[in-house]
This record gives sequence, C-alpha cells and structure tokens, in this order.
Amino acid sequence: MSNAFASGRHALGTCDVCGFQYKLSELKQLVIKTKNVNILACPECWDPDQPQLQLGMFPINDPQALRNPRPDNSYYAAGNAGAGGSRVFQWGWAPVGGAASIDYNLTPNDLVSRGLVNDVTVTIS
Repeated sequence: MSNAFASGRHALGTCDVCGFQYKLSELKQLVIKTKNVNILACPECWDPDQPQLQLGMFPINDPQALRNPRPDNSYYAAGNAGAGGSRVFQWGWAPVGGAASIDYNLTPNDLVSRGLVNDVTVTIS
C-alpha cells in the first residue's frame, strides 16, 4: 500500500514564526510543554522544548525526614560536657566563653593568642 501524500522533495513552506519561505523538509514542528502545537518553524526560529516549563508535570518525591532517628550521643560518651568530651567548642571572645568561672564547664576557653609587633626600619639612600 502506498503513502497517501506526495513526497514533497521540491515543495516550499512558510515558517509560521518569521514568515520566510523554506523547503518544507527543512521546517520543524514546535513542541511546547511536551505537546505538539502544530507550528512549523525554520531552523533559525526553532527552539527545543524547554525543560523548565515541565516543572510540576511529573511527581517528585524528595523525603527529608528519617524514620526512627537516633540522637548523636558521642559528645557525652567520653565524659561530662566540660571534661574531655569528643567535641569541645572553643569560643574565642568574651563574655561568651570563659567569662566567669561558673560557665567554664559549659563553654571552656583554652584558646591562647600570641602576637608580635616589630619595628619597621626605613633606609633612605
């Protein structure tokens, strides 16, 4: 059985976007949001289907929560909070860490700062 349409090797068609004349075989169909909109476009006017227009068309499952979570107890495993825990936070400014003797166990401050200032000598010759 033969095709009901002619081959159209020499047929001309008009671009539905810009209106210029091209070979009918050069014109491509536009697809918008995965739907064929029956618009023929020349190679200069044709754009592929934009994937960002398809947002929300497909179900997305992106769970964030964990089932049966367990807290991290490694800080308290090696001793109490102020003496030898595996994670000791150092605060390098006052009054947050080491401001008073009563909060040393909460925020120990064992940081020691060292600085050196030298003289600058300028020799003019």
